[in-house]
Order: sequence, then C-alpha cells, then structure tokens
Amino acid sequence: MSQNTEVVVVGGGYAGVMAANRLTARDGVTVTLVNPRPDFVHRVRLHQLVGGSDDAVVEYREVLAGGVRLVVDTVTRIDAAGRGLELASGGTVGYDYLVYAVGSGSADPRVPGAAEFAYPIATLEEAERLRSGLDDVPATAPVTVVGAGPTGIETAAELAEAGRAVTLVCGGVLGPYLHTRGRRSVARRLAQLGVTVVDGSGTKVTAMTRDAVRLADGRELPSAVTVWTAGFGVPDLAARSGLTTDAVGRLLTDETLTSVDDPRIVAAGDSAAPSDLPLRMSCQAAMPLGARAADTVLSRIDGERPSPLNQVFAGQCISLGRRAGIFQFAHRHDVALWFHIDGRPGAKLKEFVCQGIVKHLAEEAHKPGTYRLHRVSGGGKRQELLRAGRGEAPATAERAAA
Repeated sequence: MSQNTEVVVVGGGYAGVMAANRLTARDGVTVTLVNPRPDFVHRVRLHQLVGGSDDAVVEYREVLAGGVRLVVDTVTRIDAAGRGLELASGGTVGYDYLVYAVGSGSADPRVPGAAEFAYPIATLEEAERLRSGLDDVPATAPVTVVGAGPTGIETAAELAEAGRAVTLVCGGVLGPYLHTRGRRSVARRLAQLGVTVVDGSGTKVTAMTRDAVRLADGRELPSAVTVWTAGFGVPDLAARSGLTTDAVGRLLTDETLTSVDDPRIVAAGDSAAPSDLPLRMSCQAAMPLGARAADTVLSRIDGERPSPLNQVFAGQCISLGRRAGIFQFAHRHDVALWFHIDGRPGAKLKEFVCQGIVKHLAEEAHKPGTYRLHRVSGGGKRQELLRAGRGEAPATAERAAA
C-alpha cells in the first residue's frame, strides 16, 4: 500500500457527504469531494423552499469533515484507465479510489410541451426557478402538480396550505408506495387543504401548453404553473465515461458497491445499481449506501474482502404542509405495512427525520465511524430476489451455503 491514498468522491449529496466523512477516519487517506455547488442541498426540503418555509441549503462546514478538501466544479468525464477526472473548468483531479455518488435529478418527461412549460423540482436550481415562476402569477392562478409520489404530494400540500389553488394529477394511484390505509389518510388531508386529486385510469399527462394540461382521457385542466414531479433520472456521467450502467444510467456494481468494470470505483446513492437490483431512490437509502461505499474503499485499501450490501428500510415519511404529515411504516425490505402515524404527530416525526439527517452527517463529520445504520440487517429478502434473478432455486442456494 502506498504511503498516502487519494480518494475522490464525486457528488456532495447525502451519499457523497456520508462517504467522504467516513473516509477521514483512516490515517494516510486524503479525501477530496467534487461538487458543483459550494453548499449542501437538503433535498427533502425542496418543497419547503418552493412554499417559502425553508431555503433547503446547509453550509458544508456544518455537515462535512474539516479534513475533506472541497472542489466546487463539475466532473465531465471519468478516465478510469488513467485514474483521473476531467472537470468543466478545464482542470483534472487524480485518484487512487473513486466514490461515484452523483445522485439523481428530474426524469425527462418526454411529453409534448413539458420541456417548454413544466417546472421540475428535483434540484435546488429547479426549485428556485419554480418559486420564481409562482411569484410571477396571481395567488389565485391554477397550479397543477404532475406526479403523486412523495415529492408531488408534499409540493401540492405545501402550495395549497399557502393558499394556492392546486390540482394533483396522479397518472394512476395516489401515493403508490403507501398502504391503502395510509393512502386514505393522505387523501383526507389533501381534501382538507383544498387540493383537487385527479387519479385513476386515464390520468396520465399526454401534453401540456403554457396554460393547460391534457390528460389521456381527453380532459384538459387549466394550469398557470405546472410542476413536474413524475420520476427521477440520473446523470449520464458513467455512461459517457464508458462504464457499465443499468438501463436507467446508474453505475452497475456488485453487492459491495464496486463497479463491475473497475475495482477502484465504488458507487453510492441514487446513482448506484448493485447487482442490477437498485434500491429505492431516497435519502433513507443514500446515507447507508454512502457509509457502505466508504467501508468498501477502506477494506480494499487494507487488502481485505469488502462486506456486501445489507440495507434496511423503515418506511416513508411525507409532509402534508407544516401542520400535518404521515409516517408510513414498512417491512424492512421496503414494502408498506398497515400501520402509519399521521396528523400533527406525523408532521413532528417528519421534521424529526429531516433534522436527523443533518445530525447524522454532522456526527459522522466530527467522529467518523459512528454511523451504524448500514450494518442493521435488512433480512433475507434481497438475497431471495437476487437468487430469483439468477434463476437459482432457494434449495440449491441453501445447499451451496451449507
């Protein structure tokens, strides 16, 4: 092993910051974080930025270890053979190991008119643009939110609570992740806020104009501002760099989060596709994946075999304005249970989670190695799914393990 090991983390979101902080635990390891912004974006609060109750930004000095060198720039290409990164500024950064944590952004809607007239909300810049767009229209102007996942629900509730006339277009079911009981609770709260929920068959958006949204069933909804929250996409950096990706563009890895192309490249967060069976895009997955990626790098530096992924989920929490929310509990393999906490307690629990995210990152910055959630057992469901994907019968796998 060389006297000093250079580890570069690309992406300063939940996964990247967790990985960078954790890597500072080791003497002889120099950590560099490359990120296009000088501040940390608290993405789970972007809907609050739009509604005006939070700026969704945290200074890196609050969540990033002092020993991490921050380079504010954008990586345009990974030169895996030369172990280097090309930057938008024209510079380069070399590495011994690379943590690929570029995160996710808005999915390409591929709906006529969407590129010109829709407002996505997956990044800080998009949320700021949406807020400006809302300021440009009367408070009584109709607002349409497309997509009824957590981001769509939270944005619709936030804007309705602020007095906006909001229609939420589901394109199918309201809150697909939610249990039926949780879905009913969310629907009641949205109704209380005055949100018009358009769900069921025929509600996919087929086209949009400057002042209207057209649905598959032929309906046309008036809309002065249309917010697009339907799905996420990932940056194409890995594909542009000649690395193997899944169909969406996430870096394909093994169960230790190591690239299938290069043992010096490890992925984490929304941009990782371990065994082509990626986890749900969320900060709940991103931070444990960041910790796991750091542990994999440290194991490889030591010449040890890295431990495989072991992910556990608690559920999904959704804010419904500032005075209500829901925490939908789930099996540890990420399937919703009947049990949920809603109303004011749900709002308090959601806020506790949001504050806890920053707290976890700050604690890892001040004392790297303290984070442990990535080591909590997620059960055997993932291995069962992996065996099924390989066409391997459970009994065969059990005999092989015996």
